[in-house]
Amino acid sequence: MTNATLPRRPRVYLAGFDVFRLDARAFGERLREACAEYGFEGVYPLDAEVPADLDGSRAAAWIYRSNIDAIRGADIVMANVDDFRGPGEPDSGTAFEIGFAAALGKEVWAYTTDAGALIERVPSRAIPQGRECAKGFLVEDFGLPKNLMIACSARIVNGDARACLAAMAEGREVWQG
Repeated sequence: MTNATLPRRPRVYLAGFDVFRLDARAFGERLREACAEYGFEGVYPLDAEVPADLDGSRAAAWIYRSNIDAIRGADIVMANVDDFRGPGEPDSGTAFEIGFAAALGKEVWAYTTDAGALIERVPSRAIPQGRECAKGFLVEDFGLPKNLMIACSARIVNGDARACLAAMAEGREVWQG
């Protein structure tokens, strides 16, 4: 069989706040390697280099367009939805990417090492209407690990990126709630 007849590996856009890690590029390389082990081609947001002559809002706009193009070119989006800057809340950019991928009809998988349902993890107090967070808003209680818009648009795996890749390769969900 020649390379021309080999089936193309599914392209997986690797969404998540991992791009903010101090070792973000090395971490992205490890994610791409893990993708290859499971039969996928990983596409990491930092694969594309921001042109040196751009800064500030122009660099941000370039990154946005680059990531949008990468999602459009992917077959699957795999997102790290671990709590980011607060309990129960993934990175807002990742949430946008999940929504964008869902709107395009892409298959979306997500993984989290945060155990338990959202209502159990967000600090809150009981009030007659349900549970109220410190900012005075109700905490949704559907027994899901994340906000319903993420939990209903993605297959959520309880575990790390490798657990998600394994579930993707087998086409199964593993979150037990």
